[in-house]
Amino acid sequence: MKPRLGRAEAGPRVSPRLGRAGGLPLGYVRLGRAVVLPLAPAALVTGLVTVALLLVAVLATLSMGRLGLTPPDLWSALTQGATGKQAFVLERLRGPRLVVAVGAGAALGLSGALFQTVTRNPLASPDVIGLNAGAGAGAAVVVLLLAGVVPAPLGALGGAVLAMVLVYVSTGAGFRNPGRLIVAGIGVNAIAIAFTQYVVYAVERDKAAVLTAYVNGSLAARSWDHALTVWLVLAAVVPAVALLSRRLSVAEMGDELAAGLGAEPARARSAAVVVSVVLSAGAVAVAGPIAFVALTAPQIARRLTRLPGPHLTLSALMGALLLVLADLAAQQSPIPGNLPVGIYTLAVGGLYLGYLLTREWKKGTL
Repeated sequence: MKPRLGRAEAGPRVSPRLGRAGGLPLGYVRLGRAVVLPLAPAALVTGLVTVALLLVAVLATLSMGRLGLTPPDLWSALTQGATGKQAFVLERLRGPRLVVAVGAGAALGLSGALFQTVTRNPLASPDVIGLNAGAGAGAAVVVLLLAGVVPAPLGALGGAVLAMVLVYVSTGAGFRNPGRLIVAGIGVNAIAIAFTQYVVYAVERDKAAVLTAYVNGSLAARSWDHALTVWLVLAAVVPAVALLSRRLSVAEMGDELAAGLGAEPARARSAAVVVSVVLSAGAVAVAGPIAFVALTAPQIARRLTRLPGPHLTLSALMGALLLVLADLAAQQSPIPGNLPVGIYTLAVGGLYLGYLLTREWKKGTL
């Protein structure tokens, strides 16, 4: 008995890679009417390995270094309550920093996956096109000039929205042309950084010194308030991401087929851009404009699974893993000066961006 193809039988010709559930790609399953999750073996294995590596990175972050906790001490603190050194490390020194790293990394990974899916462009991410820099500029204005008047996350959101509008208008073609997108993003990024540096220069030196680390992307001196902020953003946005997952999966097949399947691709893309900006702003508000996590996490997820689709869950896990590993390197690096974590992600991500630009140029898409 031949499997039914559902509504796609009466529409355009369906690719043989489509599954039976309403035209979904193979390896995806629907939970209810709206939520679609990847359940292919490659996706499952990659997700489990990523979670295992993240747990190892978390354990290393808490146990390495002069103030690190041994595994027995860590287990005792988690099961019987922390006291003394254990309480200091878990509750004030490394615990909040670690929770912020996981949350901000997941937010950046999700944001990058949404943006790359919407634009169908592997070069598109919030940091490359200037959204993170814009969010950093907005947060800088609020933190240094409007402290106590406007919350920092709101300033970051305003800066990110303004940067997105400038990029969209500057390209003359929205987010469709990769070459114009990169050029416009570089310009907006430079303007936002210049504005931030001006704000830093214009205010008191002690405040500027604190912001200097922030604008490079830093997880130092994070508190539970920072952790609460980014996880509240995730809790508010993840349900919307789950609802968008099916439409984004179908939209990757093309607008005509997606519209025939009732996915409303134009509205799905608009909603995904808004959600991506909110996620990016939430991460920037607590950790600064950390570069290239949003660019690399979705790309790694896609290449490891080799399956179509936005890979939202895996991108979030990969973003968390990348940022926790980068912060571990920042904490344990022998380089003097305690460099911000953004310096490490910038160094690695810059090389990866160069690789992507070269590949896209050879393919003739730039």
